[in-house]
Amino acid sequence: MKVHEYQAKALLQEFGVPVPRGEVAATAEEARAIAERLGGRVVVKAQVHAGGRGKAGGVQLADDPAGAEAAARRILAMRLRTPQTPPEGIAVRRVLVEEASEIARELYVAVTLDRARATHVVMASQAGGMEIEEVAAATPEKIVREWAHPALGLQAFQARALAFALGLSGDQHRAAAALVQALFRAYLARDCSLAELNPLAVTRDGRVLAVDAKLGFDDNALFRRPEIRALRDVGEEDPLDVEASRFGLNYIKLDGNVGCMVNGAGLAMATMDMVKLAGGAPANFLDVGGGASAEQIENAFRILASDPSVRAVFINVFGGILRCDRLAEGLIAAVRRLGVRLPIVVRMEGTNVELGRRMLAESGLNFTTADDMGRGAAAAVELAGQAR
Repeated sequence: MKVHEYQAKALLQEFGVPVPRGEVAATAEEARAIAERLGGRVVVKAQVHAGGRGKAGGVQLADDPAGAEAAARRILAMRLRTPQTPPEGIAVRRVLVEEASEIARELYVAVTLDRARATHVVMASQAGGMEIEEVAAATPEKIVREWAHPALGLQAFQARALAFALGLSGDQHRAAAALVQALFRAYLARDCSLAELNPLAVTRDGRVLAVDAKLGFDDNALFRRPEIRALRDVGEEDPLDVEASRFGLNYIKLDGNVGCMVNGAGLAMATMDMVKLAGGAPANFLDVGGGASAEQIENAFRILASDPSVRAVFINVFGGILRCDRLAEGLIAAVRRLGVRLPIVVRMEGTNVELGRRMLAESGLNFTTADDMGRGAAAAVELAGQAR
């Protein structure tokens, strides 16, 4: 789960991470009032779940309250388009108005999980304010890493080493080391998957400030974080993603035309690879889970069928906990109730597979069955092409 910049900064402040003073506004008039309270010169920032806002015109400097009002009016009228948004962009509904900082240097600090080492890693770079992916690809030596001990966490000497790596000394070094430790505490305490400051600014008057902040949260931990769950903004998410989450389904919208419904994340990834290998493109990632009920399967199918880009559906299931007859029951009910006319390819193996195949064959509906994942993917890609 993602949150907006203003929400991330409020959470980080609770742990002692210094951020500029600011408030969120939903109207241009509110933005002007906030600028007056902050003393006039401010930055107005679009609040959307996407990076690259500055290049797209979503971050504007204002010298006075009137300028803040005008900037907010322009930004709030936008559908912001960046490399991280859908092609149609995202409507801006709120702006963050915060005091403008005279920035002398832009740095980068982030905490995330290093799966290869099975522990958390803190990254720092003097190349802040840039696309960190480009820095990592072109000049990886500019990114310094410190790995936290699984039991002891991030030690003070590691935070000091990162601050030195940022080229800081004196009071700025001490401030940066304290900030790194505060960021790590916030990351752990809130079950984050990512805590990123880009840029972390050194101002002309010597302060070290998080002028931008991004937090991502582990969805699997949200059951114990109601205060984080309450920050979710479904208006920033794909409507199909939101609908899927209501039924405990793992769904991600993609750009292809072959809808995929699978049980198990690993099998889902392999299924999408097979669709690509067959010359097609998956329209989604959809994992119904190992113990899905007939009702969940029906809802999953309804979500797939409601995507206008889907031209054929490939269902690839290994029946362990989710029995093949239960899958067939859900599919038959969904197709009949929804009146689905899409071509449907089903490949199933496992518990009660013969019963499941017989149920599909006797349903009188237009199911295509396959006994091999490769042949099933090829059939779905072919049928999607014919439907187009």
